[in-house]
Amino acid sequence: MYGSRKGALSRASSAGVRASAAVLGAALMAAGCSSGGGDGKDDGASPTQQPKGADPFWVNPDSRAARQVAAYVKAGKKTDAEQIRKIAEQPTGEWIGPENSEQEARGFTEAADRAGRTALLVLYNIPHRDCGQYSQGGAGDGDTYRAWVDGVAKGIGDRAATVILEPDAVLHLVDGCTPKEFQDERYDLLKGAVERLKSLKNTKVYLDAGNAGWGHPDQIFEPLRRAGVDRADGFAVNVSNFYSTEDSIAYGKRLSAKLGNQHFVVDTSRNGNGPYDGGDPGERWCNPPGRALGETPTTRTADPLVDAYLWVKRPGESDGTCKGGPNAGDWWAEYALELAKASK
Repeated sequence: MYGSRKGALSRASSAGVRASAAVLGAALMAAGCSSGGGDGKDDGASPTQQPKGADPFWVNPDSRAARQVAAYVKAGKKTDAEQIRKIAEQPTGEWIGPENSEQEARGFTEAADRAGRTALLVLYNIPHRDCGQYSQGGAGDGDTYRAWVDGVAKGIGDRAATVILEPDAVLHLVDGCTPKEFQDERYDLLKGAVERLKSLKNTKVYLDAGNAGWGHPDQIFEPLRRAGVDRADGFAVNVSNFYSTEDSIAYGKRLSAKLGNQHFVVDTSRNGNGPYDGGDPGERWCNPPGRALGETPTTRTADPLVDAYLWVKRPGESDGTCKGGPNAGDWWAEYALELAKASK
C-alpha cells in the first residue's frame, strides 16, 4: 500500500471524524450489554467474545459489521450474514474521533472492562495528517492535539487498553511528506503522547512503523526513537495494509534488531491474500480487489517478539474514493463480503 507518498491511508478514522457521536453512543450502549445483543438476548445475529486466553481484546457488539449481520439476518440473507459474522465476531480497532476524545475512550474502555476484556484503540489525529490525501485533517495545532491526547488518557484511566499510535506519522517524517517546518513539532507531539499514555496503569502503546513494502528499517529506526518508541511497549507494522504475516514479521524483526529487540504487533485484518500487484502502482493499497481476511486477532503468535496479531483496520470500511469505493472509513458491505468470502 505504501506506494508513492502514502502510508496506512486506508482509514477507519474518517468515519469516526464524521460520526464520533454515533460511535460514542454505540460504545456506551455496549457498556450496558452482555456479550450478546443490545437487549441481552441471543438473537442469532449478535457477536460474542472470543476465548480470552488467546484473544483478550474486546468485540464491540454494536460494530458496523455486527449491524450488517443483523440486517442480513432480518432480510433472510443467512449466507451473507454468516460471511460478515467472520468480521463481526473479531475485535477490531476503535478509532477515536477528534471530538469528545475523553468520552469516547471512556465509553470503549468501560464496555471492554465490563466484558473482562482489553479495548483496542487507534489514535489518528496528528496535525497535518496524511499530507492532504484521502484522510487529510487532524488536530488544528499542537496544543489542540495535546489536549486531545490528554482527554484520551483521562477517558482510559486505570482500565486496560492497547493503543496504536498515529499511523503514518513517523513515515511521513521520513519520506518528507510532512513539511520541514512541522517536523520538530510532530516529533515532540508523538513523544509527548507516548509519555502521557504510558503514565497510565494498564495501557500498552505501539507506535506505527510502516510495513514490509515501505522501505528499509535503516530509514526509520532513529526517527522512531526520536518519536519516543523506546518508552512505548513497541511498534506496529502493516497497519491498514495487505502484506503477508510472514513478510510483516520479517520486516518487524529487522526493525526490532535496530531497536534493541523491541516487541511489535502486526495488523492482519486484510492480509490473507497478500498485497495487490495490479492496476495503478500508486493506488494498489486503496480498496484492492481479490483480498481476504487474515489471521484472526490473537496474542498467540508465530514469534516471541510479536505481541499480537490485531485487526487495527476494520475490514469492510473503505480506503477512499477509489475503485468505486465510498469515502475513507465508510462501511462498504460489498467489499466486506468479498474479503470474507475469500478468506479461509
